[in-house]
This record gives sequence, structure tokens and C-alpha cells, in this order.
Amino acid sequence: MSGRTATRTPRTGTAIAVLRLAGAALLAAIAVIHVHLWQQGYSGIDVIGPAFLVQSVLGFGGALLLLGAPPRLVPWAAALGAAFAAGSLAALLLSTTVGLFGFVETTLATLWWESFWVEAAAVVVLLVLAVLTARRAGR
Repeated sequence: MSGRTATRTPRTGTAIAVLRLAGAALLAAIAVIHVHLWQQGYSGIDVIGPAFLVQSVLGFGGALLLLGAPPRLVPWAAALGAAFAAGSLAALLLSTTVGLFGFVETTLATLWWESFWVEAAAVVVLLVLAVLTARRAGR
């Protein structure tokens, strides 16, 4: 059994590093999409405009937190990032279906599908990272 653990540790360490970088890149991508849309006219929409700007700041901040967190805090940083991405995805879906703060979006909007896939990928990647790092910390 100890031979198995020794073989898994470097792989797990590599997987964690890759997931950490991917998660940070996805959070930064969420931020870039939101700041771009904010600049393209969403800034003039009540509540939604300021929310897009906040999304940008939080996305970049989350990416930096994920990259800079010491190993013992990575599960928490990843879980926070996953919650942020899930909230962003939920807001996108709500705004497209029933509307959000009086604003109704369409899947034909600029970067709608890109937002959907980036946010969904961020949720998955960051949840996997949170689970892997929490398990590793528990050993």
C-alpha cells in the first residue's frame, strides 16, 4: 500500500498544480468577459452594470487568491472560486430565463455562450481542486 501512496503523491501534486492554474485562468476569463461586456455597454444597465464591474474585480481577485494561497488554504480558495463561478453561472441562466433585476438576456447576446462554458468549466475545475486538496490536507 505504501508503494501505491508514493506513486500517487507526485501525480496528485501535478494534478493539483494544473487544476490550480486552470482554475485561476478560468476565474480570470470570467473577469475579462465581464469587464469587456461592461465596457461594451452593460455599464449603463441599472444594477447589472455595477454587478459586471464587481464580477470583474472578484474574478481577478479570486484568480490571484488561488495562485497565491498557501497549500493549506487552497481548498478554501478553490471552494470560494467555485461558489463565485456557480453564482455567476446562476445569474447568467436566471437573466436568460426569468430575468434578473428587470433585465432579460438572450443566448444570442455577445459572449453569452463563452460565459456559459467558462463559468461551467470553472465550477467543475474548482470543485475538483477543492476536493483533491481537502483530501490531501486530511492525510
